[in-house]
Amino acid sequence: MPRLNGVLETILYTRDMARARDFFENVMGLIPHTADHRFTAYPVGWNMLLLFADGETCETVELPNGMGTIPPHDGGGRQHIALAIDRDQLHGWADHLDARGVPIEGRTHWPRGAESLYFRDPDGHLLEVVTPGIWPNY
Repeated sequence: MPRLNGVLETILYTRDMARARDFFENVMGLIPHTADHRFTAYPVGWNMLLLFADGETCETVELPNGMGTIPPHDGGGRQHIALAIDRDQLHGWADHLDARGVPIEGRTHWPRGAESLYFRDPDGHLLEVVTPGIWPNY
């Protein structure tokens, strides 16, 4: 069987791209790689976090210069992503979120030693920052 190297893209859908960009850039500290009216792409480690405007991915996208097409996709409801952080950054994240008025909805101490903080973006997606020790590979 061919081998997989990892998950490369994580996608969240937003009702308000400007509001989502403000949150992910000013609260999460991400810098966009590329953006247009329908999406924004943020590098996060070797992964990419893609934000798509609701309803903008329901049709096939024809790429320029004959590069190909991207089939339709869409997601609904509140989704969840976890972002890896170093153990010594956990308290800094808690303070950072508090200073920006982002409520922490949950804190978890995992059996293997990891700790998680849970909070929401403006679209209600559940975000998690988590230290090493949650999974066998992290």
